[in-house]
Amino acid sequence: MSTTIDPPVATTAPPVQHTGRFGAVLNAVAPFAKIGMIVGGVLSVLGAFLPWVTFVLNEGAYPERASLNMFVEPFGVSGFRLHITLLGIAAIVIALLTVPAKHRIVRGLGIGVAAVALLNGIWITVEGGGLGAITAADGTIAFGAIVALIGGLVTVLAATSGGLEARPEWEWELPWWVEWILLLVIFALVLLLVAEVLTSGGQGGVVNPYAGVVFLSLLAALSGALSALSASGLLTWVGVVSERHRVFSVVVLLLCALALPFTGAGTEYWMTVASNIGVYAATAIGLNIVVGLAGLLDLGYVAFLGIGAFTAANLSGAAASAVGIHLPFLLVMVISAVVAGIFGAIVGSPTLRVRGDYLAIVTLAFGEIFVRSAQNNIAGLTGGANAIPNIPPVGVGGFQFNDSITIGALRLPSGVMYYVAIVLLVAFVMLVFGNLKNSRLGRAWIAIREDEDAASAMGIRTGPIKILAFLIGAMLAGLAGAFFAHKTAVVAYDSFRFLESVTLLAAVILGGMGTIPGAVLGASILFVLPEKLREFADYRLLLFGLALILIMRFRPQGIIADKHRKAELADDDPEDVAREGPGALPTEVK
Repeated sequence: MSTTIDPPVATTAPPVQHTGRFGAVLNAVAPFAKIGMIVGGVLSVLGAFLPWVTFVLNEGAYPERASLNMFVEPFGVSGFRLHITLLGIAAIVIALLTVPAKHRIVRGLGIGVAAVALLNGIWITVEGGGLGAITAADGTIAFGAIVALIGGLVTVLAATSGGLEARPEWEWELPWWVEWILLLVIFALVLLLVAEVLTSGGQGGVVNPYAGVVFLSLLAALSGALSALSASGLLTWVGVVSERHRVFSVVVLLLCALALPFTGAGTEYWMTVASNIGVYAATAIGLNIVVGLAGLLDLGYVAFLGIGAFTAANLSGAAASAVGIHLPFLLVMVISAVVAGIFGAIVGSPTLRVRGDYLAIVTLAFGEIFVRSAQNNIAGLTGGANAIPNIPPVGVGGFQFNDSITIGALRLPSGVMYYVAIVLLVAFVMLVFGNLKNSRLGRAWIAIREDEDAASAMGIRTGPIKILAFLIGAMLAGLAGAFFAHKTAVVAYDSFRFLESVTLLAAVILGGMGTIPGAVLGASILFVLPEKLREFADYRLLLFGLALILIMRFRPQGIIADKHRKAELADDDPEDVAREGPGALPTEVK
């Protein structure tokens, strides 16, 4: 088969006339858009090399080697200043080239520069006790943050004034083996990037006192880079290629996940965090069936996770168990899923006549009833305030999953086998969700979500299908709960409060309702952010909430959006419609 490569076509359009509050400013800057983007990039690079502070901070310069000299060691910058340098150079290069969606790409790079400069500038000023952090007694000023911020803002203003083109569509048809190699390289880079994000600044602020701001700065730089890549259309092309080789992509992603312990994140601390993320990711995927596919708002979903956990605790030979039975781990997992599924069907049955807010109240009541029953130790099965401790670890022969593993000269941390097990469990849950979404049952759930009355009029038996959504979602949560009980070795009602249900729901909405990777990514973000922001103990929840607000403001359809939901939440932008033709879907959520 011959190979054809059709690069994206750069469509020409008349000069854009901006309207709105800043329309006059953008129209005035538009003739100088190219020069403005270059100047903004140059200022960004220059700001990275200028000094950022006028004193040594905490017995170590922040950033390292910071001084009042004009240049710090040429091309010797590191950390967030290296990120600003790379983003600025990329903006200059793209501005000089003729590439599709040039202005949109440069705007993403400029946003990254401005975000990094603003974040670190504010932190340095606050940590230094005020403006004294950037001004010295002799009148000298550290202009680094100011110049870099101005460079980023100039870049964004110039790129926006030039008109934001539609994202190009890359129609590359490469040999299958070339696409496999590209996917392998891309996923390997993603693995290294995840390890870098997890280990940036130390483990939750324990090693590096600046861990929180280093982590946030890295996220700001990555946001700018990913925004530029998305504007170029490359991320969309990678998604198309991975969908074309779905089986290969899934296998490579699974191998990359299993390879995480061999990276810098392969410590006992991060293996524990990753295992907990896996538990909530599997639970969030189950909730995605109820909320994302069927459109049933469930505010008591964490109760099914608790039911699975308490069932596993009573069947795993714990000394405090009222049952006193010790069954094999796999059998305990199955029984926990079945028990949770039965409760899911019981909860789903009386909710057939309620919708929307009323359904949310009913499920919230169920969650609260479960927590209170666990707290009051109903039938002696929950341990009450004493919980159920000392749950035996999972073992195969004489090997326990909480033991460390030595492979030649490499020693993996304790708990790595629990991480491997949760990766396989999440892969299984994703497989179940993917097959259900593309089945007749999944399409029926989506029809009910869109319009239950219309679905009923088309012959869909909405009652039994809604109960099935509750049942299957609860079973997946029960599986995760059984694993959670063995991993933590203790099950208490405090782990299944209303706040946990809200967190799971936020993970589904944030990641993208109705998508498999969305639930995993949402759960990862919601449980990594609190760990990485421990430096800001007094403001951690405030920063956490602001981050969620910003994400939902600019990505209301979720980070990884389902195509139907993305079309529902997209606003019709006249400029995009004019460029893409009548009836075309908008290319960006404004």
